[in-house]
Amino acid sequence: MMQEVIKIKGGRTLKGEVEISGAKNSSVAIIPASLMATDTVKLEGLPKISDVETLVSLLEDLNISTQLEDTHLTVDPSQIKNAVLPNHKVESLRASYYMMGALLGRFKKCVIGLPGGCPLGPRPIDQHIKGFKALGAEVDESDGRTMKLEAKQLKGANIYLDIVSVGATINIMLAASLAKGQTVIENAAKEPEVVDVANFLNSMGAKITGAGTSTIKINGVESLHGTTHTIIPDRIEAGTYMCIAAASGERIKIHNIIPKHVEPLTVKLKELGVDIELGDDFMIVSARDNYHSVDIKTLVYPGFATDLQQPVTPLLFLADGPSFVTDTIYPERFRHVKELQNMNGAIDSDRGTATIKPSKLQGADVYASDLRAGACLIVAGLIAKDVTTIFNVRHIYRGYTDIVQTLKRLGADIWTEKVEV
Repeated sequence: MMQEVIKIKGGRTLKGEVEISGAKNSSVAIIPASLMATDTVKLEGLPKISDVETLVSLLEDLNISTQLEDTHLTVDPSQIKNAVLPNHKVESLRASYYMMGALLGRFKKCVIGLPGGCPLGPRPIDQHIKGFKALGAEVDESDGRTMKLEAKQLKGANIYLDIVSVGATINIMLAASLAKGQTVIENAAKEPEVVDVANFLNSMGAKITGAGTSTIKINGVESLHGTTHTIIPDRIEAGTYMCIAAASGERIKIHNIIPKHVEPLTVKLKELGVDIELGDDFMIVSARDNYHSVDIKTLVYPGFATDLQQPVTPLLFLADGPSFVTDTIYPERFRHVKELQNMNGAIDSDRGTATIKPSKLQGADVYASDLRAGACLIVAGLIAKDVTTIFNVRHIYRGYTDIVQTLKRLGADIWTEKVEV
């Protein structure tokens, strides 16, 4: 069987400009939410990634008319039919669980395969289910492969999330938008993507207040209408290119960013010794010869994003002493450690913390276990000696628009090949 791999010959100095795409984590919620409208929805600024294509395909499985051109998507849900959603597509994409909240809101029932996605350790959807049940839905998972949700009527409720969850916050917000009465979500996620989804729903006629704070109030409405919405910039893609620039950039200008959204990373990179100039919607990042060791701990927003702990890790091999990275969100999110060890990296992980010591990385055959681990290996490959070959690149394509071509334009010695596996 043939498989595509990414190959990188490290050691090149990168310079140029990068345009950041729309946020993946907004897009994967807003595309499902568009099915709740009674007429046409237009989305602009979508990232050109496989996750978007999968979700558009799921909409088409519901007899929704779609037109995806470049970064623009037109959705006409006027002929929607509430079908059982195919399991193989749902299994490939964890964010397909947003179809639950959207279909439950629109039809008061749905049947959907259990969600898949990146293997990051335990990521139960119990908070989603808790929210749906509080709104009046019955949940049946008895066959182990699909989930059936049904409610005679959705009624507003007070819901306290036991853990701060972006997915549960958004999913409850979707269903509650078309419930009767007021829903209050306490201990809600504050991420910019939650705010983006709330703004989208409000532009369709929903009544949501408090998004971006720990308490969100949703007053249910009878129906939602069409709208046009532009997706916010992707702070994780922006952060990844900040790490790439800090690793091997002479002067890389990163456009289409919201500086506040990447502030936790900016602070850590400056602490490391990276040269950063900030503008209103751009930044210029340059590598330096000497970096200082730092300690990083992931936290819910506005803390350091768990999605950036893997891309930032290779930079810490360039520091003058040991650094520590602790992931409090997904303590098992360290599958990249073994791959970095294969590249001669002095790194170990134990109980949710990685210890990274100064190392000169050596190119090797490595495997992307998930999306952000793939980004980590790209950063590592850019600073390693000789050639790094990255397998399982489908994970990388799920979250980064044209990353190989973008890095080529910046001067990286990077290419793809088909290999026998």
